[in-house]
Amino acid sequence: MMDTKATISPAQVEHLISQGHIIVIYEGQALKLDKWLDKHPGGGLAILHMVGRDAGDEIKAYHTDKTLKTMKAFSIGPVDLPWVNMIPPVQADVPALPSQKGETTCSEKSEKKAATGTCKLTSNGRKSVSPSPGAVEEQLTKEGYTAAMEERERQDDIRNIPSLDMEQQAELREKYQALHQRVKDEGLYDCPYIEYGKECARYASLFGMFLYLVSIGWYLTSALFLGGFWQQIMFSAHDAGHRGITGSVAKDTIIGTFIADFCCGLSFGWWKSSHNVHHLITNMPEHDPDTQYLPLFAWSPTFFRGVRSTYYDFDFVWDKVCEIMVPFQKYTYYPIMAVARFNLYFLSWGHVILGSAKKASGAPRWARQLEIVGMAVYWFLFGYCLVWRTLPDWPTRVAFVLLSHAVTMLIHVQITLSHWGMSTADLGPTESFVSRQLRTTMDVDCPQWLDFLHGGLQFQAVHHLFPRVPRHNLRKGQVLLREFCEDTGLEYHCYGFAKGNGIILSRLEEVGKMVETLVKCQTHLVQEYTEGAPISLH
Repeated sequence: MMDTKATISPAQVEHLISQGHIIVIYEGQALKLDKWLDKHPGGGLAILHMVGRDAGDEIKAYHTDKTLKTMKAFSIGPVDLPWVNMIPPVQADVPALPSQKGETTCSEKSEKKAATGTCKLTSNGRKSVSPSPGAVEEQLTKEGYTAAMEERERQDDIRNIPSLDMEQQAELREKYQALHQRVKDEGLYDCPYIEYGKECARYASLFGMFLYLVSIGWYLTSALFLGGFWQQIMFSAHDAGHRGITGSVAKDTIIGTFIADFCCGLSFGWWKSSHNVHHLITNMPEHDPDTQYLPLFAWSPTFFRGVRSTYYDFDFVWDKVCEIMVPFQKYTYYPIMAVARFNLYFLSWGHVILGSAKKASGAPRWARQLEIVGMAVYWFLFGYCLVWRTLPDWPTRVAFVLLSHAVTMLIHVQITLSHWGMSTADLGPTESFVSRQLRTTMDVDCPQWLDFLHGGLQFQAVHHLFPRVPRHNLRKGQVLLREFCEDTGLEYHCYGFAKGNGIILSRLEEVGKMVETLVKCQTHLVQEYTEGAPISLH
């Protein structure tokens, strides 16, 4: 162990990290988390994305005061301040995909020309720069065009947030911590259990109506109530995943597993591990598992070069299938959301049986065993007892399954709505946690009486900044966040449900048109090369 009286320099931290040690900065101290990595309830990958970074804001947002007191036990000494964040090895060591290697890039002149031009307002009211006439024609390579589109998004964001200067971002962090303390002082972390009594009554009513309608042979009508039951009860599983119900890891894990695995057939462990990573590196195409849906969807130009997922340890390659499907993603969005639940079944079983996302899982062994039992019981009751034995014929079975699952599309639209219309740009290591979360997350405005339908997911910006706050208190937190944004100059994105859907469809259409342009440029490049015309590349 190092001498705790002497400060640890960035060079020393970098050296320790290069040797494979897990070093995270917290409250001016270097924490060595090697032995805790596999035991972390939030998953090891969540820690790996914080290596070399000052993760004070993230750590405080995710942990109780009791847990924070244990952090000193991992300290190996104070560090030189102010701390300049490093790029975590898990992010820096992403290998280039085969399609990336050896690609020719466009000239710097072309990149600069595409990144400047006409200024216009986007659907969410932010200023955006469109490539100047003729610029796209010069972007004849995939890498050059992709880089230009990424830089355009990055410059748009820089113009719309406070300065990325370390001093300015440090001030934002200080004000965010003051806001966090205010959230605590006003009791927003206290769970209003009476609200869960109301929730349980609603769940029981939906499930009871499903059983009654099945018993009288109204099968397709009963499917609507079963889908409504799944959609509503999963909100409580979400709360449990963030320890927003009891505050106990073990108790909330049992609650979440009962709801997700037994009642809905979905792995609570998979959702929790992927969701924690999503919260920490929101909207980063290579690292956020909630962004990786090639070839069905691409809402960032980064996907044009293909990405290596650090969560799934899988290559999402950009190929001809993507070039065909992505231009139509605006039209396939809702139909795919209607069947998105089937993909969750696949991911759930992959997590508990095949060991996918092993790095991200920090759950105890008993949790995995409980999940297998829970999902097995679900499929026995739903698949065998209901679909196979109760429903009378194959047309009814198919219609029942599709209809019940389509009802849950609201929750899938709600989740994607909060992020897919927002920025995916990486603004560098100086950007604060609060700045990135507000830049990449959208809230949905709705009357209070409709809160039950959205299940708290309409307050994603508030939730991302204070993930442990019970959802029934998020509306109160929204008031505090609005005041914070007015004071700091950070933009709070909050739109009605209809406008929010318009924004995400506009984004999908925009990226789809980028793909059409990209394909035309590649075709033009091939023609120019074939005909022997000179091409200005290097």
